[in-house]
This record gives sequence, C-alpha cells and structure tokens, in this order.
Amino acid sequence: MPAAPIAHAEDLAAFVDASPSSYHAAAEVARRLRDSGFTALDETSDWPRTPGKYLVVRDGAVIAWVVPASATPTTPVRIFGAHSDSPGFKLKPQPSTGRHGWLQAGVEIYGGPLLNSWLDRELRLAGRLVLDDGSEVLADSGPLLRLPQLAIHLDREANERFALDKQSQTQPVWGVGAADSADLLAELADSAGVDASRIRGYDVVTADSARGVVFGRDNAFLAAGRLDDLASVHAGTVALTAVGDDLASDHIPVLAVFDHEEVGSTTRSGAGGPFLEDVLERLGIALGADRSERMRALASSWCVSSDVGHSVHPNFADKHDPHVRPLLGSGPILKLNANQRYASDGAGGAAWHGWCEAAGVTSQDFVSNNTVPCGSTIGPITATRLGIRTVDVGIPILSMHSARELAGTSDLLDLTRVAQTFLRG
Repeated sequence: MPAAPIAHAEDLAAFVDASPSSYHAAAEVARRLRDSGFTALDETSDWPRTPGKYLVVRDGAVIAWVVPASATPTTPVRIFGAHSDSPGFKLKPQPSTGRHGWLQAGVEIYGGPLLNSWLDRELRLAGRLVLDDGSEVLADSGPLLRLPQLAIHLDREANERFALDKQSQTQPVWGVGAADSADLLAELADSAGVDASRIRGYDVVTADSARGVVFGRDNAFLAAGRLDDLASVHAGTVALTAVGDDLASDHIPVLAVFDHEEVGSTTRSGAGGPFLEDVLERLGIALGADRSERMRALASSWCVSSDVGHSVHPNFADKHDPHVRPLLGSGPILKLNANQRYASDGAGGAAWHGWCEAAGVTSQDFVSNNTVPCGSTIGPITATRLGIRTVDVGIPILSMHSARELAGTSDLLDLTRVAQTFLRG
C-alpha cells in the first residue's frame, strides 16, 4: 500500500490516543486547529465581525468555521458533521467500591457497547473534573482498570452461552485492598495535577489504553478504540486544517463535532441541542444578516453527516443485505434508509457522488438487511433542526461498538479527501 494512507492512519491512531473522552477529543481538535491558525472564541464574549478562521468548544463538542473575505449575509455554509463520544462505561457517583479484597470502580453502561469486547483489556479513565472554583481540568489515568473474565475451569459452558450481568459483572478492578482504603477520584486528580478535595463534579468514561495499530496484508487495516466516530472527526479536522487562504468564495466551510450521539444527542452539546444553531446565528449576525437572509443562506447550504457503517462480515454475511455489501477497504459509503434513519435522499446521493468524483474517490452504498434495523446518526437531527440539505456517509468498519474497532487504512484517507473537496468547494 502507498505510504500516504498508512501515514494518515497512524496520525488517526495518535489522534485517538490523545482523545480518550469526548472532552479530550474536543480539546485535541481545538489544539490542531489553533496550530493551523484558527482563533478560539468564548461563547460569553462578543465575536469578531471580520473574515477569519474560528472555533468554539462547548463541553465535549467543538464547532469551527472559516469566513472568506467575500462572504455576504446570504453566503451558504457547508457543514461536515461527526460525533466525539463512543459506547463504553461512565464513572458513577461514589465510584470507589470493592469486594473480597479487590478495589473496584463503580461504572454505568454508556450507550450500546459490545460488553464482552471490554473484557481482559487494560482500560483508562478519562474525562473532565470540575473543581470548587468552577474551573475544569482534563484527567487521564492511563492504564488503570481491567474487567477480568471468569476462567473456563469455573464455567465450562462459557463458550456455549455468554452474557454479562450489567450491574454485578461489569465493575472493573483497579487494585487490591479494603474498599475504603483507596480513593479512585484521588487517582484521577493526581493524573490531572489537582487536589482531590477540590473536585465537585466529573464526567469520566473508560477507554481502551492500547494504541491503534496498522496491520494485515499490505497494511490494509487499522485497529483502534473509538473509531466510531473519531475516524470522521479526524477526517473533518484534517480537511478543515487544509483549507487555505485561497478558499472558494461561494460558501463558508464548517466542522461540527457533537457529543452524546450514542445516547440520543438531546443535550446542550449534542446534535439535538442548540449548539450548531447558536453558532450559525451568531455567524449570520457577524455578517449583518437579517432573518430572511439567514433563511436564504440555510436554504442553499449542505451538511455531510459522517459516521461509521457496517462492512459485510465474512462470518455473518446473512446479517447484511444480500446485494448491497460494502467492503472494508473499497471506499467510503453513502448511507441509505427508506425510513429516514439516515437523511440521504436522491439529491444528497447525487451531490455526494459528485464530491467523490471530484476527489478521485470511489464510493460504496450501504443499506440494511430488512430484518436487521439500522441505527441512526446526527444527520436526520441536523436536517430537522435547521432544514439544511443533509447526506449521511461514513466508512465501513467491522466490530462496531467494540472496545477496539477495525477500519481500512485506504478508506480513512479517501474519506478525508472527499471531506476536503466538500469543504473547499
């Protein structure tokens, strides 16, 4: 395989390693964009009314945009959307627990993870700590936890039937000793360089501590945690970073990374919340747009909602549509669903294929088997909230919602190339 896809995949692995939680992901996106000339804005402050490159972070979400010098009150936007969260476990209140001489962490299931995939892995705790003065710091414990399996000798039928009790059998160990002899929050506080007594709140999740790796014949694969949906977040970040001062003047490129997609998106930093609408309204105000002009701009705008989809699985091919079978490594996918679980329609499909052609990328279609209902994405939510024409796309992967997912290295670069074509125009 050529060096470019491999280098791109390895950069994604570094991005995932720096983004064990949605809060870390938003911070890493912001860092990369600031390094390429973007200015970070505060939502409580007045925003510039001049052309430039800007970003704003809200909790575990981030939105960034580029205003060309020629922008007018009716200039449309082109939004590349993705999400920063992944299924796993979230730390409960009073998380320091234990039984039978083991120290354990009290966790709650977040989203819809494949529970067995989290067994026998060294896990990180990562997220934000909110301190007594209202300030926030990011914490990352590094490898600290493990969910150990029960030995086959103690459950001879484990390979015939296996299911974890979501309460009693999903509490990871992190040490030995009496339950009241150690404080898990103190471990997190130490990793963030703060006094544990100052912690007044926290949003902390688990993440696989192993770094992503490129492997397989011709280095065709990337295995890593949180590819759903950091693969899209990374693609959008790289694409927006590549937008230069010679940007086409007929639109405003926007990267919108939302939190909480895996649990419904109905939060202040989720796609169902007002974050994107707030930013676009303030952008319109900066351009001097009245309500009619803002509506005209939205009517000619586009949103590409990018999230992972399913590659045909060689061992479970009957779970897929018998004719439409995207294959990992054969290009990004256009996601279609008759019941509008995806926002793609004929117009969106035509536009997507045009952007792929312009980028020199081959696209595949994705549709579900009629007996296996699909999930949904931020696409229908964004289309409903704003009325923007939206198309749902992504890359095909295996092991979706596993602690460690599998993508094709060539697909990752191809998605980024199409994202760059879409944002540049």
